[in-house]
Amino acid sequence: MYSYKYPRAALTVDSIVFVKNETTIKVLLIERGREPFDKMWALPGGFIEMDETLEKACIRELAEETGLVLTKMEQFRVYDAINRDPRHRTISVVFAAEIATPKAVTGSDDATRAEWFSVDELPELAFDHAQILEDFFVKNRVAPA
Repeated sequence: MYSYKYPRAALTVDSIVFVKNETTIKVLLIERGREPFDKMWALPGGFIEMDETLEKACIRELAEETGLVLTKMEQFRVYDAINRDPRHRTISVVFAAEIATPKAVTGSDDATRAEWFSVDELPELAFDHAQILEDFFVKNRVAPA
C-alpha cells in the first residue's frame, strides 16, 4: 500500500433524518457513547469505509447507530471547518432524508441512545451539529407542513 508523505483529512458522513407535521419538525439524534463529546447528542454518522460510496456509508452508519434503515438519502452539504473535530482534521458530507412518521429507534454501536427531538427544543449538540441543523432548517427554510 502506498503511504503519502503529507497528512490527509479523515472523511465522515452525518445524517439529518426528519419528520414534518402541521406544527413541528422532529429530527433524529443519537447520544454519543464515547469521547469526544461522550454523553452529548449528535447527528447519526461516522467514518466511511474504503469500499463504499458516501451515501451508502451514511445509510450504514444510520442503521448501525439507530436501527433505522433507509434506502436513499440526498446529499445536503459538506462541512470542513478546520477544528470541527478535536481528534483530527475531519471533513463531513451531510445527507438528509424526510420520512413520513417517526420510526422506533434505539441506540446501538457507539450510540447509547437514539431519540426524536423537536427542532425547537434541541439539546446541546456535539461537534458543529447545531450549525448544521440551523443551516438545514433555517437557511433552507424547511418548515412544518
